[in-house]
Amino acid sequence: MQQMFALGERLRRSYVEETNFLSPTLKPAEVFIRSTNIFRNLESTRCLLAGLYQQQKEGSVVIVTDEASSDILYPNYNNCQRLKCLSRHKLKNALQQPGISDDLKTIKEKMGIDGEKSVDFFLLLDNIFAEQVHNLPSCPVLKSFQQTVERRAVDSLLFLLEDNSREVLQMNVGRLFYTLQKNITEAVDPSSPAEKARKLILYASHDITLTALLVALGTFDHKWPPYAADMILELYQHQQSKEWFVRLSYCGEEQLVKGCRAGLCPLEEFLEVLSQYSVTPEEYNNLCTQIEGNQQTDS
Repeated sequence: MQQMFALGERLRRSYVEETNFLSPTLKPAEVFIRSTNIFRNLESTRCLLAGLYQQQKEGSVVIVTDEASSDILYPNYNNCQRLKCLSRHKLKNALQQPGISDDLKTIKEKMGIDGEKSVDFFLLLDNIFAEQVHNLPSCPVLKSFQQTVERRAVDSLLFLLEDNSREVLQMNVGRLFYTLQKNITEAVDPSSPAEKARKLILYASHDITLTALLVALGTFDHKWPPYAADMILELYQHQQSKEWFVRLSYCGEEQLVKGCRAGLCPLEEFLEVLSQYSVTPEEYNNLCTQIEGNQQTDS
């Protein structure tokens, strides 16, 4: 959890100490926090907040969660049968691709894993990261294949996302994009005192969410997100012209979003990018209930 605490400290330097944007003490009116309802993610969120606010707070800290059946902070196979079936089918095909299948076969043989046992590069990479982050004893054979595992996990992911397929990305992160659109428009033109007082919206999600977001925004660097990776959207207003701009950073580095002319992207351009993948709850349900040709035999 030290990595999350360090991320919180970095955010404190940027938004409390250097810019005085956030209050040095956590004020519930200023901050909205949402996490997936997974224990390790909730613990990570608490560690980040401890680093950001140095355990100084006014009142109770509320971390909003949702039921697994309706969570928008990860690709949700619980409520999107079409996405579940497509992903299962695409992963099966990915593992049969030349290169990917050869590397997986070699690693399983070297590790003494039964050839029939279901193993993929996502599982292998998750084990590698868990061993490193938590200082657990590592498997020397698996560690020696780390670069291969990470590369093939990325290859498999891009295969799952079907080379930027719009509908696949919409089913993965479309509702999250819709929520981001809503957050931005409310910040630009708040309709209530609560919206006007809010300065920070914090979402605690997962690496699979980040990768899909990065792919959709055209900023994916073909590297798996490291532990405690962060994506930040900052909203700016020009003092003279009153024009609004959005700046995206990933792991502390400014990103050039596809469709934007510069890192500091005019609001209209950025919202247009989001609109390509944003879906309302109704549109999401329609996408997820469409029948694929292989769905009946693959479910």
